[in-house]
Amino acid sequence: MAKSPAKRKLEKKGWTSTFMLIGEAKVNEYTYRINEKSEKSDWIYNTLNLGVDCGDMGTVYAELMGGYGSERDNVLYVHGIKEVDGRKQDDFENKFTIDWDDRENESVLEEIGDMCFITVGLEKDKKGNTFAKKFLSPYDAIEYVKEHLETGTVVNVKGNLKYSKYMDSVQVKKEITSIFLSKADDRSKYAAKFVQTMLLKKDSIGKPDKDKGIIPIYGTVLDYTKMWGKKEVKCFVPYEKTFEYEIDLTNRELVEKAIAKVFKVKKGCTEITFEGDLTESGALITTTEDDIPQDIKDLIEIGIYTVEEALAKCTESTSKEKRMILRKPVIKMVGEEGSKTPVIQKFEEKYSEDDLLLDFMLVDDEEDDDEDVPPFDTDETEDDEVESDSAGSDDDWLSQL
Repeated sequence: MAKSPAKRKLEKKGWTSTFMLIGEAKVNEYTYRINEKSEKSDWIYNTLNLGVDCGDMGTVYAELMGGYGSERDNVLYVHGIKEVDGRKQDDFENKFTIDWDDRENESVLEEIGDMCFITVGLEKDKKGNTFAKKFLSPYDAIEYVKEHLETGTVVNVKGNLKYSKYMDSVQVKKEITSIFLSKADDRSKYAAKFVQTMLLKKDSIGKPDKDKGIIPIYGTVLDYTKMWGKKEVKCFVPYEKTFEYEIDLTNRELVEKAIAKVFKVKKGCTEITFEGDLTESGALITTTEDDIPQDIKDLIEIGIYTVEEALAKCTESTSKEKRMILRKPVIKMVGEEGSKTPVIQKFEEKYSEDDLLLDFMLVDDEEDDDEDVPPFDTDETEDDEVESDSAGSDDDWLSQL
């Protein structure tokens, strides 16, 4: 069998995938797990699963985990710093390791890039100013947060969005890189924001949902994975993720222009970076006694459940929505100092659609049918011909409004 031609390597150069939560910390018995021991190895770890009440956006959760092996020589993987125009910057090309026992050695830390650290600012000095502590390991950062964070404290939590696939579902994890006391003094200033670079294709625009007032946007994000099924791949792979774009159904003309300007793709894959809002509790509905189904009311009547227990069960079973709502494309100032110009972070034909179908995602006819390779939706990998300019072919989706 002839080998297929080598495909372009997928890269995230210049990509952004971050979040920011502003609101009240929700600390309970499930927030921390300290010095847990793995059942399969010598791994000892701490975890943080922090809920932040972000006001209208609901309670959004972010997490952190880290640890060490009790029977091994532990190291931390870091990168160095470099000086550019008299300013220190992270040097991502200069990668090295440091011993676990040196993770608090000041002379060692001076040589490490700032983005290697988890930064926590939960204390104030005598003048009332918040001061930060930096940690190389999440293990230490989590212990410090546990000592200093109380429920109800208004915080600003930042981090990176991490994508992975479990079964047929794309998971989005919010991995914390910093936690600070926030200056937000009322709930109107609470927020749950994200910035995400993605790839859009010809069929990325879904059918409008009139009830919700949104259009689904089927974007492709890239993230690193070590394994794909049973195969070790150690590379960036594409994940298909559904976002939402809110539309004003009373202004059809404006919707048409926005879609044509921002989301329409004629050929290949367009790379674009968006700002948006996160919400994780929009569908949570508190059940009342009138909402309890009759069969459960019968159980209350014969004493198996109290009214309070039934209400709690019915409310808990109500599903929560997790939505990523796109608001606007990011504008970046580029060029030399003094003559910078604003540019929308949008780049056409960054990849072909075929570039996103990596070889290991396909099961070769000659390979064992039992190979555990997760399925990947390839319905969108048709030819890259430019669409017709006729209004009928380009704007059929508008008839759904």
